[in-house]
Amino acid sequence: MPPSPTPRRHRTAALVVLAVVLAAFAGAVPPPSRPGGAVACAAPAAAAAGAAILRQGGNAVDAAVATALALAVVHPQAGNLGGGGFAVVRLGAEVASLDFREVAPATASRTMYLSPSGEPVPERSLVGALAAGVPGSPAGLFELHRRFGVLPWRQVVAPAERLARKGFVVTQRLHDNIAHERALLSRFDFTAKVLLPGGEPPRVGTKMKLPRLADTLAAYAAEGPSAITVGRRAATLEATTRALGGIVTAADLASYRPVWREPIRFSAFGWEFASMPLPSSGGIILAESAGMLQRLGWATLPRASADRAHLLVETWRRAFADRFLLGDPSTTKAGPEQLLAAAWLDGRVASIDRGRATASANVKPWSASPESPETTHLSVIDSEGNAVALTTTLNGSFGSGVLVAELGFLLNNEMDDFATAPGRPNMYGLIQGEANTVGPGKRMLSSMSPTVAWRGDEVLAVGSPGGSHIPTATLQVLLDLVVDGDALADAVARPRLHHQWQPDRLVYEAGALSAGVIAELQRRGHALQQANQLGEVHAVRRAASGRVEAAADSRGPGAAAILDLGIGERQGRPEKEE
Repeated sequence: MPPSPTPRRHRTAALVVLAVVLAAFAGAVPPPSRPGGAVACAAPAAAAAGAAILRQGGNAVDAAVATALALAVVHPQAGNLGGGGFAVVRLGAEVASLDFREVAPATASRTMYLSPSGEPVPERSLVGALAAGVPGSPAGLFELHRRFGVLPWRQVVAPAERLARKGFVVTQRLHDNIAHERALLSRFDFTAKVLLPGGEPPRVGTKMKLPRLADTLAAYAAEGPSAITVGRRAATLEATTRALGGIVTAADLASYRPVWREPIRFSAFGWEFASMPLPSSGGIILAESAGMLQRLGWATLPRASADRAHLLVETWRRAFADRFLLGDPSTTKAGPEQLLAAAWLDGRVASIDRGRATASANVKPWSASPESPETTHLSVIDSEGNAVALTTTLNGSFGSGVLVAELGFLLNNEMDDFATAPGRPNMYGLIQGEANTVGPGKRMLSSMSPTVAWRGDEVLAVGSPGGSHIPTATLQVLLDLVVDGDALADAVARPRLHHQWQPDRLVYEAGALSAGVIAELQRRGHALQQANQLGEVHAVRRAASGRVEAAADSRGPGAAAILDLGIGERQGRPEKEE
């Protein structure tokens, strides 16, 4: 059965709603006064799907769900029905966040990825059905729409079903991603049959059809999440996982519920922000970092200076150290009450030496006494300034590699986001603590940071994929916008930095630091390493004048659709896609 209605709560999490099933809710959420808005995401066809829903009179939530479902078709390396995610929405005066993160199956245990000697077993938490958590996307996307959407559910699902049934054009990005993950995808027969037809990645420009996924989406449109989480399809998913050594059951699917949570709310640099709370670390990292930077007078320092870069790194070093304590809200060792307290932030700032890097080994997490990277983000705004930031993931590119034959979608490998061996790095190099150990029904810690920001009538929605790079990429774009006043496209394109406490190194993209700044940072004791790419930010904005704009990251490349300027306008080196 579809999830029961959730009461509205201010400052709680959200994204999409079902006006067709619960007509009463449709009356509570008025549609935009005129069609319009903007969408930024990872794929042209998905951006067009969201823009089409805006054109039909849908609001930002309707368009976000349509975009997310279209990404499940055309961007299978991260878009999904077999994974989960987070959403933050600002609709009028209401701000909310929805946690539809995957959970550990009922029979999960903290030692399930360890050998008898206690050593991690290679690949066990990354490849195959045992790596999969219970998917949250089917119930989560429905619940988002149920609460805040205005168009009928069938109408919102229709673009994704059409793409799966009639086909979509294979882009260079999809071809390259499949080729890169050929070894993983070829390990599972049905996955290979769909994504490696004839043993090869589908050619660029050819049309790919996914009829089984189309049938699943048709049933989802007609029945809601129960089409996937109970009955024949749930039994099929269980049988597939069991045959491959997994432990996700039909009972796990039926018992899954998304959770509305209080978003992380903070003020900085004259703006208000709302981001994702636990089990995401992203909102806390953003709020901690912004709080420290404001105390340090960061906005007054020269742009592109060693001083600015140094203080960014020092704030991230401390925020990521505190991440070591975080986990499922039921087991976390700290939370926003401790880590965003004024006294704690003041103490963190006092420990920063403006002229010298602090060794990460000397930065300890908060203590109660004196402890593919592949995700995808979409941002949507409508003509009224209602905004949605939604990040969804399978964890690794193409998740566990297991495609459920009868359902047509891939399963995640999110179990690796637990501390499968506490104190050792996961696939993103993050070292995690006891609070994030595997346990039945627990939600694994994440770095996803969907964020909405506003000042007066100006509204932003921002987020990124990229594992541990997500909070730092998101924060830098926000700082470029709210502190330095960049144009949206310039902020998204600007080269970035990253630091995550451990390993103790400052990572930077080409062009982010001048030769002189690099030399000065090295003199201050920073270890530097150049990276090819840090995040893939997709952002939308409504100006105080009412003008909407979108910027998709050329690192992807992503795609943007701006309804006011004509559907199909693209930014960010888009590829042709139908």
